[in-house]
Amino acid sequence: MMESVATDSSTPSNEKPRRARRVRMTGAERRQQLLVVGRTLFAARGFEGTSVEEIAAKAGVSKPVVYEHFGGKEGLYAVVVDREMRRLLDMVTSSLTAGHPRELCEQAAFALLDYIEEHTDGFRILVRDSPIPQSTGSFASLISDIATQVEDILGREFKSRGFDPKLAPLYAQALVGMVALTGQWWLDVRKPKKAEVAAHLVNLAWHGLDGLEQKPRLIGHRKC
Repeated sequence: MMESVATDSSTPSNEKPRRARRVRMTGAERRQQLLVVGRTLFAARGFEGTSVEEIAAKAGVSKPVVYEHFGGKEGLYAVVVDREMRRLLDMVTSSLTAGHPRELCEQAAFALLDYIEEHTDGFRILVRDSPIPQSTGSFASLISDIATQVEDILGREFKSRGFDPKLAPLYAQALVGMVALTGQWWLDVRKPKKAEVAAHLVNLAWHGLDGLEQKPRLIGHRKC
C-alpha cells in the first residue's frame, strides 16, 4: 500500500538515520485516493481501456485493495459516474436564481460550461456511453433532469404569451440538448471564450422563443 514516510531531521550527519516511520492511509483516505485515480484514468482511456491492474499500480496498492473498496473496476466506475452526475445536476439547479427568464437561460448555460471547464475529466466520463447500469441513469437521463428544471420556467413564459404550456417539456428538452451538445463540442476546441459561447447559446434560444408561432406550420410536402 502507498504509505507516507516520515524521517527524523534531528539525526546527526555522522550517524545512520533512524528507520523511517510509515503512516498508513485510513480506509476513507484510501477510498478517496482510488476515486481520484480512477476518475483520471477513466477520463483518459474510458472504461474498457482501464484495468484494475493499472488503477492499483497508479495508486501504489495491490489489486485486492481495489476489490476490497469497490468490488472491482465496475464498482469504482459506478461511484465516479454517480458523483459526477450529482455534481453537474447540483451546479445547474443551484445556478437558477434569477427572476427574468432570459437571465435564467444564461445561468443554465453558464452552469454547464462552468462544469465542463472546472471538471473536464468528469464531463469526458459522463458523455461516454456507460457500459454498466448507473443508479442515477445515463447522461441522457441527466440532461432530462436538467430539462425538468427549465421546463417550469418555459411553462410560465408560454402561459404569459398565450402559448400552450403543455409544450414546455418539448422545448425544454430541445434547449437543454442544444446546450449539452454545444458543450461537448466546446470541450475540445475551447473557442470562443466561455462567456461568448453562453451569449450565442442564449441568443439562439431566447430570440428563437421570442419569434415562436403559436401553431407552427410545415412548409415542405411532408406532413407526417
